[in-house]
Amino acid sequence: MSIVLGPGPVSIEDICALALKNEKVSLNPDPAFGQQVLDGMNFLDQLLAEDGHIYGVTTGYGDSVTRGVPAHLVAQLPVNLTRFHGCGLGNYFDKQTARAIMGARLVSLCQGYSGVSPELLDQLVFFLNNDIVSVIPEEGSVGASGDLTPLSYVAANLIGEREVYHRGEKISAAQALESHNRQPIRLRPKEGLAMMNGTAAMTGLACLCFARAQYLLELATRTTSLVSVALKGNSFHFDEVLFGAKPHPGQQQIASWIRQDLTQEQALKNSHRLQDRYSVRCAPHIIGVLADAMPMFRQIIENELNSANDNPLIDVAGQRVLHGGHFYGGHIAFVMDSMKTLIANIADLLDRQMALLMDVKFNQGLPPNLSAAEEGRREINHGFKAVQIGTSAWTAEALKQCMPASVFSRSTECHNQDKVSMGTIAARDCLRVLQLTEQVQAAVLMAGYQGVRLRIAQGELAFSQLSIPLQQFMQQFAGDFELLTEDRPLEHELRAMVSKIQQRHWSIYQSAKQQQPVAMA
Repeated sequence: MSIVLGPGPVSIEDICALALKNEKVSLNPDPAFGQQVLDGMNFLDQLLAEDGHIYGVTTGYGDSVTRGVPAHLVAQLPVNLTRFHGCGLGNYFDKQTARAIMGARLVSLCQGYSGVSPELLDQLVFFLNNDIVSVIPEEGSVGASGDLTPLSYVAANLIGEREVYHRGEKISAAQALESHNRQPIRLRPKEGLAMMNGTAAMTGLACLCFARAQYLLELATRTTSLVSVALKGNSFHFDEVLFGAKPHPGQQQIASWIRQDLTQEQALKNSHRLQDRYSVRCAPHIIGVLADAMPMFRQIIENELNSANDNPLIDVAGQRVLHGGHFYGGHIAFVMDSMKTLIANIADLLDRQMALLMDVKFNQGLPPNLSAAEEGRREINHGFKAVQIGTSAWTAEALKQCMPASVFSRSTECHNQDKVSMGTIAARDCLRVLQLTEQVQAAVLMAGYQGVRLRIAQGELAFSQLSIPLQQFMQQFAGDFELLTEDRPLEHELRAMVSKIQQRHWSIYQSAKQQQPVAMA
C-alpha cells in the first residue's frame, strides 16, 4: 500500500503517515495524469522556443522581474535560485517534520499546474520512498513568496547538493544518491521556482500540528475526568440537558466524554461546594473551543495542501501562463496562530488543575503535593512540588508564544514582498506551544492518576466504583507510571510520558477499544 498522489485529494492523515510512519508514496498511474504533467512541461518548452516572456524563467526573481535573462543562461537560472536561498539558520527540522514538508511540496506539484517534468516528480518520490530526507533549517521564511529558503534545501538535494538524513546519518545528498546508484536531476526552466515558491513548509508543519492537537484535546479531557475524581468533583456539572442548552458541538462532545468517564463514580462523597472551581467545571467550555475549531482547521489545511500554490501557474488548456500570488500563506498563518492560542489555553487549564491537586486548601483531603509517602517518611518527601513549578514554567512559556505571528508582516525584497504572511513562523510557534503543552499534560496526567490512587488508598473510593473507561485507563497507565511514594527524579519519566503522548500511546474516546475492566493492583 502507498499514498497515491495526483491529482486526487490527500488528507492530513496521509501526510502524517508519510512523515511519522515512513509510508510509501506513488504517482497516479492514470495515463491522463501523466499526460497532464507532460503537457505542462511541453507548453513551457514551446513558449521558450517562441521567445515567450515568463516570470522566473526568462526574467530575474522577485523585484528583479524587470531584468531579462539571456537564452543561454535560462538553464542556469533555477540552479542559482536554489543556491542563493541556501541561507537558512536556526535549528534544523527533525527528520519527520522534513518528510512532512517534502510530502506537502510533492502534493502541490501533482496538481498539474506547475510545469514540472515527470523526472522531478519521480526524484521526489524516490527520496521519500528511500528515506533520503532533506536537512532543512527552521528559520528564514516570511511565508510569501512562499517558503523559499526552507524549500531551497529540498530543491538543492534533488540536484545532489547540500545535506540529507539517510540511514541514521547526516551526509551529502550526492553521497546518498550515489549509494543508490541514482543520478541527480537537472532542473528544467521554472523547476527551481516550482519547488520553492509555495507554502509546503508551513503546510507540512500544520498537518503535524493538527494531529497532535486532536490527540491532546482528547487526553486533556481524560485528564480532567481523573482530576474531577481526585478532587471529589461534582459529575452533574457535565449533565446532558445542561449542555443541550448551549449547543456548541465540540463543547458538547467534551462534556459527553467526561460524562461517560464519571457515570459510575457515585460512591465518593462530594465536596461541600455546590460548584467546582472553573478549571474542572468549565473544562468542556475551554477544551471545546479547540474541538469546535478543528473541522474548520482541517478544511483550511487540506485546501492548502491540495492546492497549486506556486507562481506562475501553467494553464495548458487556455494556453496561458498565470501570474499571481498563490504562494501567500495567510490561511495557514491564521490556522496556526489560532490553534496555538487554543492549545495554550489548554495548558493553562491543566496548570490550574495541577495547582488544585497540590494545595491542601483546595484538594479535599489529599496529602500535600500528592506525596504518597508512608507515615514516618512524610516530613522529608515532597511529591510533585517541583513538577508543579515546572508545569507553571512550561505554561507561562506557552502563553508567551501566543502573539499572532501574522500581524508582524515585514516589507522585504526591495518592497516587492511588501505584505507577507509569516505563516511558517506561526507554524513553528504552534509546534513549540504544542511541545510545552504536552509537557504540562504529561505532568498533570501523572498527578491526576496519583490523586485517584490516593483516594483508593485512603479508602474513600473502590477501584470498582470507577467507570469502565476510567478503570481501563487506570490499569493501562499503571504500566507507564509507578506511584510516587519516596521522592525520586522524574525528568526521564516525564520525557518518556511526553514521548508517549506524541506517539498517541493510549487509546482514548474516539480510538478506544472496548475491553473488560480488570482488577487494580
